Amino acid sequence: MPKQNWLRTLLSLDDPEVRTVRPFFWLLTVVLLGLFGMTLAQNPQMLRRPGLFAVFSLLFALHLLLHWLSPWVIYIQKQAFTYLALQGVLAFTLSLIPPVPSLGQGLFLALVGETVGIFRRSRVTVVGLVIFLALSSISIWVKGGWDAARGWLILAGPMTLFVVVYVLLYVRQSELREEAQALAAELAKANQQLKEYAEQIETLTLAAERQRMARELHDTLAQGLVGLTLQLEAADSHLGHQNLERAQAIIRQAMERARTTLAEARQVIDALRSDLPGGPNLEAALRDEINRFCVATGIHCEVSLDLPPSLPQAAREHLPRIVGEGLANIARHARAKNAWVRLETTETRLSLEIGDDGEGFDTLAVEGSSGHYGLVGMRERARLAGGSLEVFSQPGQGTRLAAQFPLSAEDA
Repeated sequence: MPKQNWLRTLLSLDDPEVRTVRPFFWLLTVVLLGLFGMTLAQNPQMLRRPGLFAVFSLLFALHLLLHWLSPWVIYIQKQAFTYLALQGVLAFTLSLIPPVPSLGQGLFLALVGETVGIFRRSRVTVVGLVIFLALSSISIWVKGGWDAARGWLILAGPMTLFVVVYVLLYVRQSELREEAQALAAELAKANQQLKEYAEQIETLTLAAERQRMARELHDTLAQGLVGLTLQLEAADSHLGHQNLERAQAIIRQAMERARTTLAEARQVIDALRSDLPGGPNLEAALRDEINRFCVATGIHCEVSLDLPPSLPQAAREHLPRIVGEGLANIARHARAKNAWVRLETTETRLSLEIGDDGEGFDTLAVEGSSGHYGLVGMRERARLAGGSLEVFSQPGQGTRLAAQFPLSAEDA
């Protein structure tokens, strides 16, 4: 409890700490007021001595007020010794004013309970108990003689034990209540964090799904339509040169490409997930992509496919898409005469290189601009497969895409 807030906390009706200790102090107040009344009843002559009565009443009121202020001492234990010393002096003084031995017994037993409440289970508590019992015995001896002191010593043990056990049980109950409140607060905080984490996960999931949908739509509809456009342009060129047989072959390939694109688009729309292009035969799928590129563009493409016996599912899914998009970029932008697709396998990695001898471009300018969804999609697919993709190009020096894929899921 902060020092500047102790009085406000003590007087607060809603503070849980105050609600916990208030019943104990109300009980203590009733007991002490009973002792005060019993002392006056046994010594009516004090009422006929206004000065003595006023001093006794003021000291008793101060003693009771300090009891109510003791929660401050519990949280600022540097002041505990001063507080208990002052209370001990007040109790000893009060017990010497009227000739009533029981007053000293009650006052010092209350201080015994308070000492246990402040210091809990420590050596200081034992020292305090011994001091207060000694002071109470001295006050009773002064007022009642040795017989009264011996009688008090016989009763002091059981009565002190009762007070100590009662206070310790009360303190333990308060500690358990505080621990339960702390656990409840931590649980509420954890629930709030879980809620925030769930919202973050939902946001990230939606963002990832939007990116996946963008990749799939780009690699099916956009790439398919670009391929169709290139094939139809090639067919139109052959028709212009009266090469009907070649034009018909290209148109048949365009029709097959349109059917494939439509099927893949339906898969994306219906299930948001397409199967591996070309089925389980990865090499056949890659060669189909390359053959369509060569037929549609007339660009010579060198092919070297050194595929491993096994490849992680993610790499098998994304590799044909990366090759298809890389070749589509060459067809659209490179104005190249030659291209190449090379796959090389080492013990731990699969390396992919797609290149051309075309115009090239400024990679820094492209990285800083928007609209290059093909490059973005290829990088995302490489990352999802556990690998990486880099672009190397300069104006007039062609372009090279280099991707690396791990051969096991553990290396991803």
